Amino acid sequence: MTKVAWIATIEEEDATGALKEAYDECADRKVGRTAHILKVHSLNPLSMVTHRRFYRALMFGPSPLKRYQREMIGALVSTINGCHY
Repeated sequence: MTKVAWIATIEEEDATGALKEAYDECADRKVGRTAHILKVHSLNPLSMVTHRRFYRALMFGPSPLKRYQREMIGALVSTINGCHY
């Protein structure tokens, strides 16, 4: 296990079973790796997959907001909360 911030995670190369399947589903197709924000769910693969699906629904699903507006809201909220994500 490695630590991302203070959260213990299981690395992708060490994953088996349901976690390996979750990593496979959540990996960025361009780089072949899973984002750290999702890896914090490695002890609970179902929450990892659910988090990714929720994010994709919010950012890419039907909405009166354009994609750039959604990203701007996310960036502003992260800034206000002092979060670098």
